Amino acid sequence: MESEDTKKIQEMKTDLNLLLECLKYQMDNPFSQKEALVTIHSICQQNSNAGVYFREIGGLMFVKNLAKSSEHSMVKEAALYTLGAVAEQNVYCQQTLCTSELFEDLTWFLSNDDSNTNLKRMSVYVILVLVSNNRTGQTLVRETGCITVLTQLFRTVLSKYELNLSDKNAFQSYQLWSSVCSTLCVCVNNPQNDENQMLCCSLFPHANDWLINCIKPEIIRPVCSFIGLTLANNTYVQKYFISVGGLDVLSQVLVQLESDSHKTLSSAKLAVVVTKTVDACIADNPTFGIILSKYQIVSKLLTLLLHESLDSGEKFSIILTLGHCTEDCEENQYDLFKNNGLPLMIQALTESQNEELNKAATFVLHNCKKITEKLSLSLGEYSFDENEEQLKDVNMREKNLEEYWKKAKEILHRIEQLERERNEEKTQREKDKDDVSSMNINIQNTLKHLHADSIGRGPTAEDKDKRQSIKLQSYQSHGVLSSACTNDHQMKTLLKSANPVNACYRESGQSKTLCKANSSSNQNLHEGTTFEKKNSVSQSSDHVFKHPIPVVKNRKQQLPVTDPFTLCSDIINKEVISFLATDNHSKMLKYRCSEILLTPRRRRQLSGESSTSGEIKKRRIRKNFTEEEVNYLFNGVKKMGNHWNLILWSFPFQQGRKAVDLAHKYHKLTKRPKCAAP
Repeated sequence: MESEDTKKIQEMKTDLNLLLECLKYQMDNPFSQKEALVTIHSICQQNSNAGVYFREIGGLMFVKNLAKSSEHSMVKEAALYTLGAVAEQNVYCQQTLCTSELFEDLTWFLSNDDSNTNLKRMSVYVILVLVSNNRTGQTLVRETGCITVLTQLFRTVLSKYELNLSDKNAFQSYQLWSSVCSTLCVCVNNPQNDENQMLCCSLFPHANDWLINCIKPEIIRPVCSFIGLTLANNTYVQKYFISVGGLDVLSQVLVQLESDSHKTLSSAKLAVVVTKTVDACIADNPTFGIILSKYQIVSKLLTLLLHESLDSGEKFSIILTLGHCTEDCEENQYDLFKNNGLPLMIQALTESQNEELNKAATFVLHNCKKITEKLSLSLGEYSFDENEEQLKDVNMREKNLEEYWKKAKEILHRIEQLERERNEEKTQREKDKDDVSSMNINIQNTLKHLHADSIGRGPTAEDKDKRQSIKLQSYQSHGVLSSACTNDHQMKTLLKSANPVNACYRESGQSKTLCKANSSSNQNLHEGTTFEKKNSVSQSSDHVFKHPIPVVKNRKQQLPVTDPFTLCSDIINKEVISFLATDNHSKMLKYRCSEILLTPRRRRQLSGESSTSGEIKKRRIRKNFTEEEVNYLFNGVKKMGNHWNLILWSFPFQQGRKAVDLAHKYHKLTKRPKCAAP
C-alpha cells in the first residue's frame, strides 16, 4: 500500500514537471497553454500536496506572471482560475500569492474596460480566495484600492432592476455581480474588519434600492448577506444603516414576503433570510426596535413562526429576532402579548428539544414579564402612558376586557411555574442520579455478603477480583437503569455470576455433581424416576438452604423455591421496590426501574428453564379481586401511573396475580357505561 502511494506521488510530480515545461515552451500556442493550465488545476484539486510541490518547482509564480504578461484573454482566465484553485486548496500557496503586486494586477484587470466579463469574474474569484480567512489579504485589498473598485462594480454591473437571467449576457453580468457581493462579504467579516466595514457601508443606499425594486431570491439573498455582515457587531455602521432608511426597507420587504409565504414556500424561506438581517441590525441597538413596531413586525414574525415548512434552525432565528425586538421596546412587547406570542413561546419551550431555541424562547419570556405584570392589573391602575389611547381602543373593541386581564395573569403564572419546573426537574435529575448509585451499592453489597456466606468464610483478595467481573455496570450506565431494562443477556450474566451455589461448589470441587443433579432434575420430574442426593452435595448446600435438596419421588413433587435465580432476583426486586417507595422520584426513572423487576416468567427465561413438549400447562384458578386489592390498584396508578409491573411488586396482591391482570381490572373498573338506546 505504501509503495502504491509513493508511486502515485512520483507520477504526480512527473506530470506537473512536464506540464510546467509545456507552459514554458508553448508561449505561441494559447490553446495548448489553456489545456495545460486546466490539467494542472485538475491535478491540484485531486491532491492537496500537488499545489505545494507546484509552488516548490516555481510553477505558482510562473502562472502568476503568465496571467499578467499573456496577450490572450483565454490564457489569462485559465491562469487566474488555476491560481485561485491552488490557493484555495493550500494555505501556504495562499500566503505566497498574497502580495500587493498581485492585488494591483487584479485591480487593473477589474478597472480595464477591455477586460471581458469572464476575465473580471476570474479576477474577483482570486481576490475572494486571497482575502477569505486572511487578515493580511483584507488589509491589502483596502490599501491597494481594490475594494474601491469592487464597490464600484457592485453599483454598476447590474443596471436594470428587472433581471432576465435567460439572456446570456444578463446572466454573465449577474454572475459577476454575485461574485462581487461574496467577495465584499469576506472583506468585512471572518475575521471582522472594522475599516472595511466603514468603506462598504457607503453601498447601503444602493442596496436598499435593490431590495425595494427587486424582491427576488437572486437579489435578496446576496444583498442581505452583504448588509448583515457589513453591520455585524459594529454599532456605528448599524446607526448609519438605520439613518439611510435601511431598517424601514427591510421591514417593508419582510411584510411583503410574509404575505406571500401563504402562497409559496420560497417566500417563507426568503422571509427568514430578511429576518436574520433585521436581527443583525438591532442586536446591539435594541432601542431601534421601535421602528419595527410601525410595521407590526412582531405579529408578522409570529405568523411566520407557525409556517410548517420551517426547520428548527429557522424557527430559532425568528424567536431570537423576537427577543431583540422585545428587549427594550414596550410597544413590541405589547404587540407580542396581543397576538398570543407568549403561549407560542411556552409551547416552544415545552415541545422543542433544541437547546438554543429554548434559550431564545426564554429570552423572549423574560423580556415580556414586566408588560405581562402591567397587563394583569386593572385598567384603572394601568400606568402604560404611551399605549393608553391604544388600550382604550382595545377596551372599545373587546366585549369582555376582564377575561383579557385574567389571561394575562394566567400566562404570567405559567411563566413562573415553567421556571420553577425547570429548576425542580434539574434538581430531581441530580437526586435520582445519586439515589440510583445508592441502590446499586445496596444490591452489590447484598450479593457480596451472600457470596461470602455461601462459602462459609470471608471474601479473599481472589474473591474480590472475581466479583469485579460481575456485570452490575448495566445498572449504572448514565446514572439510570436504562441498558439493564431490556438486556436479558446482561441480567442472565449478572445472576449467574452472583449465583451462591455455583460459587460454593466451585470452591469445593463438586461442581460436576451439582451440574449432574441439576441437569437430570427436569428429566426425572417428567419420567417419574428418582435420584438420591449425594452427601457431599447436602453438606455443602447447608450453608445456602435451610433444608437440603429433597429426593424427588414422583413428578408432582416440586424443587425448592429457593433456587439461586429466585434468591438473587428477590434481592434485586426488594432493593428496587424499596428504592421507589417514596414519592420523590421522576416518572421516567420509575418506568425504567419497573422494567428491572424480575417476574416469575422472566426468571425462567434468564435461568434457562423452558417448558418441554410433554409438560401439561395448568389453568390458573380464578381469584376475584378483594376490596383491599382494588384499593392497592388505584393507589398504585395514582402514584406510579400505568406501570403495572411496578404496581404488582409494590403492593401485597394475592399470589398468582400478573401485571396483565391489574391492567385488565383497572380498565374494567374505569370503563364508562354505555348509554342505553332510546
